[in-house]
Amino acid sequence: MPLVPLLPLFHRFNREYFNGALAIGSQPLLSVRWSDGRLRKTAGFYRRGLRVDGRNSCEIVLSRPLLELLPQTATESTLCHEMIHAWIDLVLQVKESHGPNFHARMAAINAAQNQFQVSVRHQFPVPQTPPRWWAVCPRCGLRSPYQRRVHRAACRQCCDRHYGGSWHASCVFVYEPALPEA
Repeated sequence: MPLVPLLPLFHRFNREYFNGALAIGSQPLLSVRWSDGRLRKTAGFYRRGLRVDGRNSCEIVLSRPLLELLPQTATESTLCHEMIHAWIDLVLQVKESHGPNFHARMAAINAAQNQFQVSVRHQFPVPQTPPRWWAVCPRCGLRSPYQRRVHRAACRQCCDRHYGGSWHASCVFVYEPALPEA
């Protein structure tokens, strides 16, 4: 499937699912672009950082190598997923990854249309590499594979079960190195 221009899609989703909050007039609050071809392990990401001149820089980057061979619905769901992250950061001004605000907006978008489904984790064909780390929940013992240690990441199931969905220090993962395969 040839790559589609992202900006028209961004503006459509912004109108339909975010009440126009991610743009001022026709000017988006962030840049939206295809990767240069090096992004091969994830379908996309949202990031906020500082430019060299000290101004804020926010962008959504979608993976050209992963998404160009998939149906357009893969691009749409990935872009919408990253737009939820941008909306939580720029509009709600909340520090949250896939927490309650993300899940609520994801459910609202999925209920409002049936062309694509936004999800927390995609099922696109991505080359798998063995994990470098195992993240272990100290409460329930759940083991999750990670490529890098994520500071203050916590077990979603235990936070939901014991703390009403709020992050709690007792659920923060403990990382164990993954043993190389012999």
